[in-house]
Order: sequence, then C-alpha cells, then structure tokens
Amino acid sequence: MKAIILAAGRGSRLKQFTDDRPKCLNEVRGKALIDWQISALRSGGLNEIAIVTGYKSHMLEKYGLIKYHNAKWDTSNMVSSLLCAKELFNQTLIVSYSDIVFSDAAVTSLRAEPKDIVVAYDTNWKELWEERFENPLSDAESFIIDKNGYIQDIGRKVNSFSDIQGQYIGLMRFSAKALNWICELTSNSEHDIDKMDMTTLLRLLINAGYPVCGMAISGGWCEIDTPADLNIANKLSLNCFSDLN
Repeated sequence: MKAIILAAGRGSRLKQFTDDRPKCLNEVRGKALIDWQISALRSGGLNEIAIVTGYKSHMLEKYGLIKYHNAKWDTSNMVSSLLCAKELFNQTLIVSYSDIVFSDAAVTSLRAEPKDIVVAYDTNWKELWEERFENPLSDAESFIIDKNGYIQDIGRKVNSFSDIQGQYIGLMRFSAKALNWICELTSNSEHDIDKMDMTTLLRLLINAGYPVCGMAISGGWCEIDTPADLNIANKLSLNCFSDLN
C-alpha cells in the first residue's frame, strides 16, 4: 500500500502566499503543509509516498518522494492529477490533497478499512466551517450516507444543513479494483476529465453503482485554502498538530 499526495495546483485563493511556492509549502505552526502530511502518513504506517507535482515542481524535489508530474496543472483538476500516477494503480492507494492537515490516526483507520473505496468525512465539520465562513452553507457541500455506511450523495452545492451529514476532507483510500473502476469510468465518460474534481468523480462512481463507503472522523483536521485559513490553522488546537510535532 502506498500513499499519494496530489500537489499539482497553485492554489490561487491563497493569493500572494503561492506567488513563489506551491500551495503545500505554506507553513502552519512553523512547518510546511507537506511536512505535516508526510509525518501523518509515515506515522500511520505508510513509508512509500508518491506525489503528483505541477506548479513550481522543482521546489518539491528535496522531499525525495516518488514523483509524477501533471504538465497540465494550470488547466486541469484533481482527477487528472490522480491519473498521472496510473502506474501505481495495481495496488491500494491512500490519496491525500496537499492542502490539508490530518492525524496519523485517520491514516491508520483508512489502512484498516477493507472496502474498495473509503472516503474520510468529518461529522463535526460545522465547528470548523463556522470559524472559516460567516455563512457555513456558502462553502459546505452535500454529504449523505446511509445506515450501512455507503455514501449516497457528495459534493453538490446545497441550501440546507439537512443535506450535510458530514464534510469530505480530501483523504481517501482506493483498492486496485477501485482504481480500475476509475480508469474505466474516466475513459468512457462524456465529462471533461481535465475539469473534473474528486467529488464529481465519486458522485459518478456512486451513480454508476459502485460502492463508495464513508469513514467518519470527528474534527482533528483542517484545510488551508485561503489566507484566512492560514490564520485560523495557526490558532486551532487540534490533535493533528500535537500528535505529529
């Protein structure tokens, strides 16, 4: 089992903080986001880590990770970045966005999940979103999961909290079988793959009848998407920071 960090994009909403570096090299508590991720993945039992680079990729070479490059980083999205690492699709992968901080416990739990597709989601999301946004519904997306743990809806813009049972955090697990499903689905899709984000892919998998399971966490993570998020993350008291120092 390997991990792969999707780190191709610039992160334009961070504005001046990505003028001279990839998004994942911005620091929280004196440590780059990618360092937090690598610490969590390795502490969670994953020693082989790959990365998909794009914007200012040369700045990530020092980490010595298995490297793939998305040459279309400025015109494509997360799914295209994942597909750049197709040669790894013969094994289970834990996939992480490059702009999140999470605990090693979340990684350990994902490794232990037996299902083909497992998506981490936060049941305590509203507390963090209220810190980040004046109106949490302005950014929150749909997340509906049934009593058996299968996700029924994800990633749509919503107008009601009743459509949100948790929030997708950008950390997931795909078996080799599931990665084959993704290859088949994207090769036959009418959608523009370069524009496809990960929740759209997950929704397509669900609509095609593939089982997409959820793994609940309760807080203990954060996302860095804007300058305000950087300030919030430096003030938050989270186990994903204390556990990995």
